[in-house]
Amino acid sequence: MNEGALPDRLARAITLGGPIPLSQFMGAANAHYYATRDPIGAQGDFTTAPEVSQMFGELIGLALADAWDRAGRPPARYVELGPGRGTLAADALRAMASAGLTPSVHFVETSPVLRAAQKERVPHAEWHVDLVGVPEDGALLVVANEFFDALPIRQLVQTAEGWRERLVACQDTLFLPITGTTGFDAIIPPSLRDAAPGSILETAPAAASVMRQLARRLVAQGGTALVTDYGYTGPAIGDTLQAVRDHGFANPFDTPGEVDLTAHVDFGTLMEAARVEEAQAHGPVDQGLWLSALGIDARVATLSLASPERAGQIAQDRERLVAPDKMGELFKAIAVTAPGWPIPAGFA
Repeated sequence: MNEGALPDRLARAITLGGPIPLSQFMGAANAHYYATRDPIGAQGDFTTAPEVSQMFGELIGLALADAWDRAGRPPARYVELGPGRGTLAADALRAMASAGLTPSVHFVETSPVLRAAQKERVPHAEWHVDLVGVPEDGALLVVANEFFDALPIRQLVQTAEGWRERLVACQDTLFLPITGTTGFDAIIPPSLRDAAPGSILETAPAAASVMRQLARRLVAQGGTALVTDYGYTGPAIGDTLQAVRDHGFANPFDTPGEVDLTAHVDFGTLMEAARVEEAQAHGPVDQGLWLSALGIDARVATLSLASPERAGQIAQDRERLVAPDKMGELFKAIAVTAPGWPIPAGFA
């Protein structure tokens, strides 16, 4: 390993201080990964829904504009968490403008590489390292697409002695998961305490913390948030940690900082975190059903009529976004709203 490279630094830290929680390993790996590259698209490691088709961002923009209109058209700010290349925002803002909504734009992004890409598409945006920097006036129209899946998770493993945390050790510069010795039985939901040995329960304290902060801001300022990601309604048993490189799966413990580490989002826990702060939570709805309810088929027809030579590709893009065996069922959407704000389209 190169002196000073992330794997080398992690190896030294583990050698000196002992195995570290999976959450610490994942947090360090993803911080380095996103800070040093643009991982999105054909030349990167994965493709997100906004990169598949402009229809995804446009429909989100229209859904937010509709909620804003039904809320009485208050002064508003568009806020996106982890905006990727800015593709979704550019499409959403264009659709919003057609509906009479031109909010100020705020991106929560830490990666200098991705900030540069976002600036090309949305040059008038303001950038923040977290939600704290977003101004505290005006209603918030928030988007978080494939944001929560990249936040660090903890994994708890059922053993003969009870629930123990999964840690990451290092042996001869190789990273490997091991089971710790500290007990965690007290925090396990009663329905899962008797799970079979070897069962894994994932928790995402970082995701819950961000959602609670976001919900507090929505309650205080008004507004709505649309969250889209792949996941399930939990808590539930299962190991969903995965790594992606060059559009294929990789070993999550190989070359930390050089692969994208994600885990499926527990939408049930996210929604409960929002409700703790007295926000309203709606969903989850399968992405395919949600986009259909928002009118993706009408948009397909309009785009195909305008560009007949692209009709076949537009139909393929629609299929990729909504088909159950593609993104339609695995990916889901939830909405979080301030009390008194209308339920966004597709969640009624």
